Amino acid sequence: MRPLLMIDLDNTLIDRDAAFREACAAFLSAHGLPAADLDALMEADASGYTPREPLSRWLAERYGSRAPADGVRALLDGGGADRTVLAPATREALLRATAAGWRCVIVTNGETEQQEAKIRHTGLDALVHGWVISEAAGHKKPAPQIFHAAAAVAGADSGAGAGAGAGPAEAWMVGDSAAADIGGAHGLGIRSVWVSPTAAAWPEPGFRPTHTAPDAASAITYVLAAGPVGGGTARTI
Repeated sequence: MRPLLMIDLDNTLIDRDAAFREACAAFLSAHGLPAADLDALMEADASGYTPREPLSRWLAERYGSRAPADGVRALLDGGGADRTVLAPATREALLRATAAGWRCVIVTNGETEQQEAKIRHTGLDALVHGWVISEAAGHKKPAPQIFHAAAAVAGADSGAGAGAGAGPAEAWMVGDSAAADIGGAHGLGIRSVWVSPTAAAWPEPGFRPTHTAPDAASAITYVLAAGPVGGGTARTI
């Protein structure tokens, strides 16, 4: 089988925070709420890590009836999906990866409808071999099951059968979450690239990524140069 490149979606392949920030600004404006509250709303959202119900309560407590329930629901259901964009450099890197024989699969935590909307809106659906979303998979990163599901997706249209993806493909994981993405890769013993636009200090004492890159395009370029074997302890999943 061809090598497997698993890639996170939010704040890796796409700038989820920028898209959600635009959606929040539009929400505040549409309901006559203070534009100066945008930073507080983004802080409450915590880059999407705050669950829907606590964020909905935060909005209700802060604005009361000024933030109608249907407006809040539309904001949280959409999650800024209609404002997401795919950077040209990331698109080109994915095209190079598939041309070089890599199987590219998006592995993302989140709600299926919202995450698929982002994938389709940005055109990623035409650039990758498939995706696994935690809500549909029944497991969240860093659980190994979601990565095994991605390996299965990678093999699903290879002619080898639905379960073939767990076979001999060498794998990498690329993502911005130290715990979910890099921690998941570490648990499986596969190589990883941590996407850190701000060059922040690595936060986990128990493990480290194979490499750190400022963006998804740079991360993919590194993986292509390193290759599916050698230069580390890549394993099959």
